Amino acid sequence: MSDRRDGVPTTVTSIPLVDPHAPKDNPSLGDLVKDATTQVSTLVRAEVELARAEITADVKKGLTGSVLFIAALVVLFYSTFFFFFFLGSLLELWLPSWASYLIVFSLMVLTTGALAFLGFLKVRKIRGPRDTIATVKEAKVALTPGGDRTSGQASIRSASSDTSGW
Repeated sequence: MSDRRDGVPTTVTSIPLVDPHAPKDNPSLGDLVKDATTQVSTLVRAEVELARAEITADVKKGLTGSVLFIAALVVLFYSTFFFFFFLGSLLELWLPSWASYLIVFSLMVLTTGALAFLGFLKVRKIRGPRDTIATVKEAKVALTPGGDRTSGQASIRSASSDTSGW
């Protein structure tokens, strides 16, 4: 406290005249290992973030499909009873009772089938984290000794054409 007056230090600390983050001319083995560890850690974090973004997009697609499946179930189980009862009674004026209610039931089942099919189409579009898989394969090729001299890019391209997503 003796070197401060009113919260301001009486001595001025020096400002470094060199960049502490500048690479050294002859880095030691420890510095190289530290840099490599930092870069691998950054790469892993970026891969995890990419996977999280891709999976979030797939979850949103899955939720949309699930909502359509739920709508199909609502139509199936709570299928606006009074409207369909009215329709059956109206058809009963021209057809036998059993035929009119069979037509109404068929209409309800077709509506349910159409909504379920739309939900299936939405859920079918879900794919795995393709970009993450491709970049992990690129990192594997880059980190393998001598891997940069092989045709790693061709194998990555062929693997990304896999329709399964994995």
